[in-house]
Amino acid sequence: MRVAVLRGVGDVAMEQRAVPSPGPGEVLVKVTAVGVCGSDTHYFDHGRIGRFVVDEPLVLGHEASGVIVAVGPGVIGRQVGQRVSIEPGRPDFTCEQCLAGRYNLCPEMRFFATPPIDGAFAEHVVVHEAMAHVVPDNVSDEAAALLEPLSVAVWAARKGAVGAGSRVLVTGAGAIGLLCVQVARALGATRIAVSDVNPARLGVASELGATDVIDARTTGLSDLGWSPTVLLECSGHPPVVAEGIRSLAAAGRAVLVGMGGDELPLPLSYVQEHEIEVTGIFRYANTWPTAIALVASGRVDLDRLVTGRFGLAQAADALTAARRDPAAIKAIVRPGS
Repeated sequence: MRVAVLRGVGDVAMEQRAVPSPGPGEVLVKVTAVGVCGSDTHYFDHGRIGRFVVDEPLVLGHEASGVIVAVGPGVIGRQVGQRVSIEPGRPDFTCEQCLAGRYNLCPEMRFFATPPIDGAFAEHVVVHEAMAHVVPDNVSDEAAALLEPLSVAVWAARKGAVGAGSRVLVTGAGAIGLLCVQVARALGATRIAVSDVNPARLGVASELGATDVIDARTTGLSDLGWSPTVLLECSGHPPVVAEGIRSLAAAGRAVLVGMGGDELPLPLSYVQEHEIEVTGIFRYANTWPTAIALVASGRVDLDRLVTGRFGLAQAADALTAARRDPAAIKAIVRPGS
């Protein structure tokens, strides 16, 4: 099979590898679509993210969908021919965090496209059957791949307790921010503000359900005119994080979604005096059923976010698409192309 391999900073090359065989409890998936994530681009540009360093060839891509083409011994819940969305992590299923339902915090997690685990810029991948989620026919291959970033938004909304009547501020209108808008709307938020410096993305935010948009180049969050009860911070920029927290109503909740630097100045007096709850998120757990239902019911539109499609041999172009087009939101790699 063909794979696109990151061999070094800015260096992606095509290779031929043997098609893997599914082991006990595993399925072999023919990959149909892979979304390009900011982490993929960061590895391409810098060769590392925090403590995760690319020191040997790595296959990128963790937002994937496909069709099951073989099953390993003992598989009873999946069948050849089923279309699936791939949840790209494999926990140990037995540790304290896994048994508590927080498998995203499993210390032995093996996650696609996180060194040294290869990802899905390949024609075939093997995954545990529990991480191959069957999708209905009205969910496209590309939407099935983008259930992964949608799961990030679902998890962020859960951590922020977004619900009927919530007033939500989303800082950063990248793909995750735009998905947070849609999830907040689907969960019953009555006011949804989005702040960004990209007018094209702010336009998409309005289209997808934002009630207020803020061009951060000219307008501050203090000019919003109402106080959010939930901050979904998707930019990762420390000044934006601090400003977003200060905009919250008393007893508000701040969910730190975007990945910025390792250290962050916190407006501690505001947090204490207003009893603001601040939490981070790390991936997700038990989100796929909700994400699938949101898309299948039409409450969330994932196909709208796709702004570019590339063959596997064009993986480097997919990884740099946002540099060439400021309106780009989500590039898709189609390994079969």
